[in-house]
Amino acid sequence: MGEVAAKIKIMPKSTETDLDKLKDAIKNALPKNAVLKTFEEVPVAFGLVSLFALVFVGDEEGGTEAVEDAIERIDDVESVQVVGLGRV
Repeated sequence: MGEVAAKIKIMPKSTETDLDKLKDAIKNALPKNAVLKTFEEVPVAFGLVSLFALVFVGDEEGGTEAVEDAIERIDDVESVQVVGLGRV
C-alpha cells in the first residue's frame, strides 16, 4: 500500500484561539498511522486565520476519516475540511 497526502483546512473557533497551542493539540491528537508534514496559516477575514495541515496517511479504506475525527474533537476547532488529496 502507498501513502496519501491530505491537505486539511482547519478553522479555529475564534480570533482569540492561540494557533501555536492549536497546532500542538493537532499534532498530539493525530492517529498513529498519520504523519503531519507542515502547517500553513492563511488569513481569512477580520483577524481570523485558518490552518492548512499537510498530513500523510496510508492508502486504505476510510483513509482520512480518523484524522478528521481526531481534529474535530479538539475544543478550539470549529470545522475541518479535506481540500485536497493525492498519492505520494
